[in-house]
Amino acid sequence: MRIAFRAIITTGIIGALWLTVRSDEPKDAAKPQTTAKPETKADANKKPGEAPHPDAFKEIVSGKVVMLSEALERHGIKNYAEESKGQVVLETEAGELIPIVSDWRGRAFYQDERLRDRPVDLIVYRRPGIPWVQVLSIYTFDEKKVRNIIDYWCDICAIPMYEIKECDCCQGPIRLRFRPQELPPDIPKHTAKK
Repeated sequence: MRIAFRAIITTGIIGALWLTVRSDEPKDAAKPQTTAKPETKADANKKPGEAPHPDAFKEIVSGKVVMLSEALERHGIKNYAEESKGQVVLETEAGELIPIVSDWRGRAFYQDERLRDRPVDLIVYRRPGIPWVQVLSIYTFDEKKVRNIIDYWCDICAIPMYEIKECDCCQGPIRLRFRPQELPPDIPKHTAKK
């Protein structure tokens, strides 16, 4: 009797935790989740996905994310690879190099080599005068050339994540997830600098 009572209590606690996690799940996996405290009072009133700075604007950039040292070498620039080890950039078809910030979404390119050296469309935040971009959403293409948005997914907890790690809920494994989705029509596409 005691064992059955403990099983009922344990099941109830796990169920309550699961419902709490599910209610916190974002409705749109492409929107950022932030846990850091806002830097200013103005930032405290911002909704997820809003520009982190008044001068920031969204843009779609396309190309391949590659290691910085390899890209510089292709452009004929001598580089000491040890000092730039691990740095990634988006290389556009026109040869422009756009560095990627290793924040909540961009760090996936630093961690997961499966995302590098393949055609991607990135929705990013840019700021005037700053070459680095902050990645908001990653789109890539499957073998049939269908555009997919990607994230990391726990099949047990049904929680999206944006970097390689154990599941935030069950601490189990997660997988790279691809879902067919077109680019938003209201975000301008980046044009290469001349």
